[in-house]
Amino acid sequence: MRIDFHQEPQAIAESNRANPQSAGAAGTSSASSALGEDQAQLSGAHVQVQALAAEAAHLPEIRQERVQALRQAIQSGQYQASPEKIAGALFAQMIAGPAA
Repeated sequence: MRIDFHQEPQAIAESNRANPQSAGAAGTSSASSALGEDQAQLSGAHVQVQALAAEAAHLPEIRQERVQALRQAIQSGQYQASPEKIAGALFAQMIAGPAA
């Protein structure tokens, strides 16, 4: 997170907008009245994450076409599992941790 001390303060919160005298009542500018207050800016990336999660929720957990193709390859003897690839995939899964 980057903090910019030279940035002008953002608009006053909705609760203070109804009373325009509160921002400059003591003769101070809006920049000096906002000193010492914390500010946060949200990027909006959460909207993209929510859209992707919704899209992923509509996908099937098991791809039946892929399962059937692998089942046929195993039954016909065409599927040759590589012990090195299996060990590598297991090790990568252990390092990545449990799936969320």
